[in-house]
Amino acid sequence: MGMGPSSPQPWQHHRFCCALLVLVLFVFLWGTSQANEELAALPPRGWNSYDSFSWTVDEISYLQNAQILAEKLLPHGYQYAVIDFLWYRKYVDGAHTDSYGFDNIDEWGRPFPDLQRFPSSRVDRGFSQIASKVHAMGLKFGIHLMKGISVQAVNANTPILDIKTGKPYIEDGRQWTARDIGLTDRTCAWMPHGFMSVNTDTGAGRAFSRSIYRQYADWGVDFVKVDCIFGTDYSPEEIITISELLQEIDRPIILSLSPGTEVTPALAENISDHVNMYRITGDDWDNWNDVSSHFSVSSSFAAAKKIGATGLRGRSWPDLDMLPFGWLTDPSVNQGPHRKCNLTLDEQKTQIALWSMAKSPLMYGGDLRHLDDITLSIITNPILLKINHYSKNNMEFHYLYSERTSKKEHSVHFKSPYHVDLTKNDGMFVGLTACNDDTASGWYMFSQDGKPNHICRNYEIQNDKSISFCLGKAKPLLASGIITMDNMEHQLKFCLSVGNTSDTCLDASAGQRRTASEIRFPMFSACRWHAKQMWELNANGNLVSSYSGLCATVKSRNEACAWVATGSKGEIYLAFFNLDSTSRKMAARMSDLGLVLRRALLRKHLCSCTEVWSGKNFSLTKDEISAVVNPHASMVFEIIC
Repeated sequence: MGMGPSSPQPWQHHRFCCALLVLVLFVFLWGTSQANEELAALPPRGWNSYDSFSWTVDEISYLQNAQILAEKLLPHGYQYAVIDFLWYRKYVDGAHTDSYGFDNIDEWGRPFPDLQRFPSSRVDRGFSQIASKVHAMGLKFGIHLMKGISVQAVNANTPILDIKTGKPYIEDGRQWTARDIGLTDRTCAWMPHGFMSVNTDTGAGRAFSRSIYRQYADWGVDFVKVDCIFGTDYSPEEIITISELLQEIDRPIILSLSPGTEVTPALAENISDHVNMYRITGDDWDNWNDVSSHFSVSSSFAAAKKIGATGLRGRSWPDLDMLPFGWLTDPSVNQGPHRKCNLTLDEQKTQIALWSMAKSPLMYGGDLRHLDDITLSIITNPILLKINHYSKNNMEFHYLYSERTSKKEHSVHFKSPYHVDLTKNDGMFVGLTACNDDTASGWYMFSQDGKPNHICRNYEIQNDKSISFCLGKAKPLLASGIITMDNMEHQLKFCLSVGNTSDTCLDASAGQRRTASEIRFPMFSACRWHAKQMWELNANGNLVSSYSGLCATVKSRNEACAWVATGSKGEIYLAFFNLDSTSRKMAARMSDLGLVLRRALLRKHLCSCTEVWSGKNFSLTKDEISAVVNPHASMVFEIIC
């Protein structure tokens, strides 16, 4: 007679229970450690699809890039693989950046991936399959998001998911829908047919946002880049709400803001605590004007001690945007990579040198399938990557001696005491900042022929005379069909024009995405009674935009500058940047370096000084570091004493 299976013994039950308890404890502790992990302890690095694919990236191309990222760049700290915008838009005729009706949204008004471009998303109408593959490569998975809710969802009046019940959200005895939370007067300025802000003051608004970010966590998302929510599209309530919702989730998720058009330290003051990285410029593309526009703004954030400041569950980093090197596409086109980077090698080296000295996140933008050895050597330079992650005391160095090597040096200054033709960019440009910023005050009414027809601001002194930057004050005629304001408000507000005419007026926010260099040029369009063109001069000397509540300022550009930082082992890093179109001789004294860094450099003859790009050694016997720097080039020195 055969023996049947014996019943489990008591000790076997005990062993099984102990093993189960250990497993549960491990999962709990792992989850706790993940939730308590310091996010963005160092400036994040990775790859983003936008510069090479615009919005047309598909699953195959993305995973191919991710695989190369894991093989060639992950050893150098590049770990985030990010799918940029419109991954939910159908790639068909008629679809483009601001097209309407082509987005995939679920029954709750939430976007899901285009199933033609991302076929694995058919499994769950999400990115969980792709995220699993990316995680298996040792990478982290990121996606781009637009702010708020889609116009398509609002027009469809979709119900709002209550993730606590799995049913439509109900409050005050009624079911809430997309039309209850969408702010139709807060559509994205450069994508008005795409997305609008959500009313986060309502429980329904928070419930919608909660359902979105919980879904992304379920997909395995490690990084979210939220767009049209900062800079001239400033929406602090939404930013803080997203940050709070991410803190409810056990999974650590990096929060990045984009773009950063007209961002200043004052504007970021109340936001940096709630995010991990935030753009401080418009989009950076592969032209020198874009690159050179980053020097002034990065210096201001360094001076404000915002580099590595407290952030969401960790640190926050001012973000200078992606590195548009290698094989690229063009802004907002329906086309993938098709051309080489337009920056010279010197300009590419200058860009990553500034990004490293300013400790910006490093997100490579080119198609990694065409990554060449020269570009790879630039973005993996070990000294620059060490500076980017581990240096301290990063700041602009103001004790720089610089002169053109050519005797044909000339400069252009404003001569007019009032009217300045803003269609000519002679080194000055209008910017926006928080109204409590010191640079926001000083505007005044200037009268000509007895009429207060100019708004001006003094920006420098020449020959004991104030040189002013002025705009014409205009009252536009009200076109039919345009909503007007009440008479009192009408009297207080005005447009700003190129001259005394009312043909073209200054906009406070663009109708399309602007590159970093385009911020230097004022935005003019036909004058009309619209909040984007309305300004008010207050008693504090602030020129206030009716659209964003930000204030105007006047900015200038430099022709040369230097940065300094210190290393973890006592190294000193000095970088020369020539922003000029001709070679410049640049020099810095060791005594000035010691003064700025508060270090006594008494035994300079024992110090070594090596230029990072060339590997050349420089002597310090003359108490200075001096070199001729090529146009648009940089030199980075590592000083070890």
